[in-house]
Amino acid sequence: MKKILVPLILLLSFACKEKPKTPLTAQEIVDKSIADSGGVLYENHSTSFEFRDRRYISENDGNTKVLKRIFQMDSVTITDVKTGNEFQRFMNDSLVAVSDSIAGRYANSVNSVHYFARLPYGLNDAAVNKQLLGKETIEGKEHYKIKVTFDQSGGGDDYDDIYVYWFDVEMLKPEYLAYSFHTNGGGQRFRKAYNERYVNGIRFVDYENYKPKNEESEILEIGQLFNTGELELLSKIELTDIKVEAD
Repeated sequence: MKKILVPLILLLSFACKEKPKTPLTAQEIVDKSIADSGGVLYENHSTSFEFRDRRYISENDGNTKVLKRIFQMDSVTITDVKTGNEFQRFMNDSLVAVSDSIAGRYANSVNSVHYFARLPYGLNDAAVNKQLLGKETIEGKEHYKIKVTFDQSGGGDDYDDIYVYWFDVEMLKPEYLAYSFHTNGGGQRFRKAYNERYVNGIRFVDYENYKPKNEESEILEIGQLFNTGELELLSKIELTDIKVEAD
């Protein structure tokens, strides 16, 4: 009897000393996701890719990120450059004047493409607020659901947009995202990531881009609307000719 009781008592003693697992926070989920998707490589590597016949280039200039978009219009090469909060447009090698309103629109367009291509890296920007909403099942798979909002200071022109991200509970990678926006009449979008690949250590994905059939739907319900077939496919967002190089 003693031979049975002693190991049993020891086992119970160790079990009592084990601390229960603390649930992950939104910040921990994002940190782990960024680390697995490229981590510090985002900070010391330049990236470039083709998207809809335009070349997008992200470079590091010290602590400043330089975002570029290059495309042809007739026989002219147009290069848009966003450096911090500044925007410049070049036609061939000549800097051209652009009104503040047009510059803001171009800068947002350049920033948007780079932002989605570099996810989840941007989720740790200073103006980002993250809230874990619990877990939600999409397409039969469980995900952490995180709501993202932005401070007005540093949050850009679209600081009042709301984003939602769904991270796989095992791998902690963002597999779906959604956002509500107010420009051009406003609306909502839902994106499903596919074609995951790593280029020199940095993760890239393509997206299926959806919108709700009912424009009055709530952004926090959009994951379940996708499950029940109440979204319609608008387009596919595909990156090609991806290059990643150390600075």
